Amino acid sequence: MDWLPVLLAVVALYGVIALIIRQKGYFSDHIAFYGPIIAIKSMKVGFFDRFRKYSSFLRLYATFGVVMVIVISVAMTILLFLSLTYTFAVRPPPTGIYAPQNILLIPGLNEYIPSTIAVWLAFVITIAVHEFGHGILSRVENIRVKSIGALLFVLPIGFFVEPDEEELNQTKGMKKIRMFGAGITNNLVIGGACFLAMILLMGLVMPVTGPVIGGVYQNYSAQQAGVPGFSLIQAVNGNTVSSPADVSALLNASRPGDPLTLTIEHDGAVSDYQLILSEWPEGLGNRTSGFMGVTYYDPALVLDGIGESISPVGFLRFLTVPFDIAGFGNPLRILAFDTDAQQFYIVPFAGFFGLVHFLFWCGWINISVGIFNAIPMVPLDGGYILKEGVDRLFERRGISKYSMYVVTFISTLMIVILLSLIMLPYLFSITAV
Repeated sequence: MDWLPVLLAVVALYGVIALIIRQKGYFSDHIAFYGPIIAIKSMKVGFFDRFRKYSSFLRLYATFGVVMVIVISVAMTILLFLSLTYTFAVRPPPTGIYAPQNILLIPGLNEYIPSTIAVWLAFVITIAVHEFGHGILSRVENIRVKSIGALLFVLPIGFFVEPDEEELNQTKGMKKIRMFGAGITNNLVIGGACFLAMILLMGLVMPVTGPVIGGVYQNYSAQQAGVPGFSLIQAVNGNTVSSPADVSALLNASRPGDPLTLTIEHDGAVSDYQLILSEWPEGLGNRTSGFMGVTYYDPALVLDGIGESISPVGFLRFLTVPFDIAGFGNPLRILAFDTDAQQFYIVPFAGFFGLVHFLFWCGWINISVGIFNAIPMVPLDGGYILKEGVDRLFERRGISKYSMYVVTFISTLMIVILLSLIMLPYLFSITAV
């Protein structure tokens, strides 16, 4: 199906409806326009007051979150400088992770982030969790919330919480910092909880036993015979096998050029494949036996690796999963994408991997958004936390007039680095021609 006409029709319909609402003044108390973006808002925000009875806990929670944000902010600053240095040294082309569309966290546009229901639902939850964090801490810190709402035509939807600007400007110090950091804190906590739930859910899975072919080497016996990846070896020359070790034991007596019959189960069908064994490639060992040219996929080993990831460092490893496509691919990609490897796991209920994928993307997007927002750059939350901290520090030393210059310099520096990381691969490719 060609989605371009559908997309153009939706945009045109949106434009007509927006024009009518704007010209006629319909729902003026609840609808505002910011360029092409429609903000639908509500002044019924009393439910935020319900959280005030948990003020002591929420202040402690938000204070801990601020510490996390500061640590991440410093780490991201260092990482951005290192990335810029690496970019100058390597001079990568504007492809892969260096392509500009892949720097934006937009499902479907970013080639590493699929446009699926699970991803979009996780995206919407991430935005809602972030904004509600600001709203809750606003009331905990006695800052009035004027409205909440949704922004239409923003990827495709966003949310906002609007604190009273006058009361916000009068609030100073940790009260204000906690409010700004609450959205990031929520993202990090929810992201970590989703990863933890995903790991525990994968603990209910039973791996299929047997020699599972994960991939085949190009221009070697198995590939030349048409042996498919993600298939199960049942027998070698009529001898039943139950593990990769059984296959290796039978191949030890073979020589390059020997014929071999491989009985394979693939997509529920059992077939025999006739192979002529190859020599072992250089770099894989000086062996005299025949070489089929297959790699094995170990479902049990993958599950063990997932179970060992219950730690902050282990969670960070999940952030690389969408981008790790080297070789035959990261086996942990089963957590994020539909793969042929799913057939080698016995799951407890239908739709199991759909839930796993949702939890992965909800964790991944929440943590990614939280980390990005911690960058010390206005208008990101990390920038506002930096501004409030610098304002109070300089105020105590009687040099408040210099605060704005420091914050502006740091914010500008971060913007320049981010733009450089986007533009430099293009400039390098142009100058190399």
